[in-house]
Order: sequence, then C-alpha cells, then structure tokens
Amino acid sequence: MGRPAEPETSRTRIEVRVQPGARGRGLVGWLADGSLKVRVAEPPEDGRANRAVTELLAEALGLKPSALRVVRGASARMKQIEVTGLTAGETRRRLERAVAAATGDGDGGERIHDQ
Repeated sequence: MGRPAEPETSRTRIEVRVQPGARGRGLVGWLADGSLKVRVAEPPEDGRANRAVTELLAEALGLKPSALRVVRGASARMKQIEVTGLTAGETRRRLERAVAAATGDGDGGERIHDQ
C-alpha cells in the first residue's frame, strides 16, 4: 500500500513594477502591460526594497511574507514575484480588491500609465 499523495501546492507568479525610495508605501494600480505598480519607502540597498515589496504584497494577499519570494529582477525595478498557496485567479482577485481599496477604484481594474 503506497503513501497518500501529498496535496499539490498552488503557485503563481506576478509581475511587479517597484518604485523604491518613495515617500510612502502602497499599491498604485495596474499598468497597461498587466503588471502591478507598487511603492515602497525603503531604498534599493541590501535587499531592503525587495523585503518591503514582499511584505506589502503578503499583507494585500492575506499571506505570510514567507509565502512570497522574488524569483526574477532582484536588482531591477521590474520583478517577478512567486506566490505560494494561492491560485492565479485567487491571487488576481485579492490584488484587485486591495488595489481598489488603496486607490478608491470600485473594481480594482483601473489601468494606469507609468510616468
């Protein structure tokens, strides 16, 4: 008799455009390319901005920061973040709600253009 299969962990990746060293922190909105723009106050030194981004997104998603990690773009403004524990659809729904709450946009689907 074999061991029962372990449940598969949901993982998804999101593209994030980061503005480090900003006056404040928060979700700005969705860019035309589908990526999410965020602002963090921490400077891009010694991984401080990356930690701030994963903490901000974890808060928005209702997850622990350890459920998120930067998988591409650790030293760039454009990053790919892997989210463990949520499907792509649930990740998108939670982020849209968080963006709507942060921006006052009713549906969270507003697209912004990067300046």
